[in-house]
Amino acid sequence: MKKILSFVLILTMVFSLAACGNSGTPESSTQAATSGPEGSDAPEENTPSSESTAPTESVPQDEESSQPETETGSTSLVVYFSWSGNTESVATEIQPQTGADIFEIVPSEPYTDDYDTLLDIAQDEQANDARPAIAQSVENFDQYETVYFGFPNWWGDMPMILYTFLDDYDFSGKTIAPFVTSGGSGFSGTIESMEPDATVTEGLSLGSSEAADPAAAVTEWLAGIGLAE
Repeated sequence: MKKILSFVLILTMVFSLAACGNSGTPESSTQAATSGPEGSDAPEENTPSSESTAPTESVPQDEESSQPETETGSTSLVVYFSWSGNTESVATEIQPQTGADIFEIVPSEPYTDDYDTLLDIAQDEQANDARPAIAQSVENFDQYETVYFGFPNWWGDMPMILYTFLDDYDFSGKTIAPFVTSGGSGFSGTIESMEPDATVTEGLSLGSSEAADPAAAVTEWLAGIGLAE
């Protein structure tokens, strides 16, 4: 009898332990199913950044316009042609130092942006004594007494579009103050031969690195030729 009671107690204890072990199984299984490797089940957060959601403001550029920017009653004008931006840097430094109006020579047919191709075009224009057309014109050119005339040096000379400008306007009695950006070749002396009735001052010649910050050079040059404001 005692053996039977002992057997029953043992069975009761075994079933009780089994029931306690099974009570934790559902929670553990659920956790394993939803966690997995780190980040594998988490959705990626595709929140747009402020840069991508902000409206893009398209500001019209005035690069195509070459009408003179005028100062009331100014008797001086900065005229320049620039392909890479070096000559433009010098021109836009001369303008505030002199109070001059400013006019960019823009070709009717834009030049290529490729440097090697541009070299071929420039050489071909020189060989054919070309006169590339200018997009716009200077109004009331006669009112200007001094013209600051700027250009890059292409193949040892002015770009041929500068010849177009000199052909189109009468410089008689005016003072021409030339400035050039180059790799070291400087001026060609063409302006004096084309405009014998104008007074041509000593020119300003700057390399690319100097043209990037031309303020001091422009100030010294203007003082040297007697045109400082």
